[in-house]
Amino acid sequence: MIVVGGGIAGLTTAVLLAESGRRVRVWTREPAERTTSAVAGGLWWPYRIEPEPLAGAWALASLGVYEELAQRPEETGVRLVEGVHHGTRVDGLGAWAGQLPGLRAVAEGLAARLPVIDMPVQLAWLRERLAKAGGAVEVREVTDLAAVPAAVVVNCTGLGARALVPDPAVRPVRGQLVVVENPGVSTWFTSVDHSSAASTYFIPQPGRLLLGGTAEEDDWSLEPDPATAAAIVARCAAVRPEIAGARVLAHRVGLRPAREAVRLERRPLPDGRVLVHNYGHGGAGVTVAWGCAREAAELAFPRT
Repeated sequence: MIVVGGGIAGLTTAVLLAESGRRVRVWTREPAERTTSAVAGGLWWPYRIEPEPLAGAWALASLGVYEELAQRPEETGVRLVEGVHHGTRVDGLGAWAGQLPGLRAVAEGLAARLPVIDMPVQLAWLRERLAKAGGAVEVREVTDLAAVPAAVVVNCTGLGARALVPDPAVRPVRGQLVVVENPGVSTWFTSVDHSSAASTYFIPQPGRLLLGGTAEEDDWSLEPDPATAAAIVARCAAVRPEIAGARVLAHRVGLRPAREAVRLERRPLPDGRVLVHNYGHGGAGVTVAWGCAREAAELAFPRT
């Protein structure tokens, strides 16, 4: 079987299938380190993803995996880190929040100890885990899903599904980050106004601090905007003044694959083969990866 797409959705799906005894190959247009997943901030939290009830269940299933992986942070890139969602209230969240251990109200909003995933490390670890299970990753572009030579094909192409399926319901939501030297910030912070394209967050990663961010709908530009970067730094420095003087290491831009609802379904092909879709995870691809991968694997090979 072939999984198309080598980001977090494709790799987690491939790992679960390979470890269940299937012979799996991943075909990806770009290496994992150049996918949208590699640019993700890496904080576990259901963000800009629908439908919420399903997303919450997928997120909680993934949370259990990340909590286990956090026992080996240097190997997996996963750590449990304290932080605050500023201005967020439990009654504004779905039922999943009631099952989140340690989530508590504080003066600023909601505090929790959540997984923070160092995405380059996690993606490399997933590739290695896939290889150990007998799977392989090939850099190979797919232009027609029906022409992929496998009895079962799983489509995890994210924003690429817009042209590949084709599915015009998949749209980009542009996110820009600034990576700086960490001036001593050990907790994450988010402040998101869903009515605005601008947000404020910082996420500590080993050796660096990720500053954000933006959520610019239908913007395809992958070029960092200097004015946007300056505004991001200023917003973060208003929360933690020491950020203002931090040396900038890099600028990053990623395009979240937004959709009115995640597409996770099984489709028969005319020749009797099977196509499973697993895309449209918006801003929560990392958060729901393992939950969606489990469902995609079950759709690919239903239990009898």
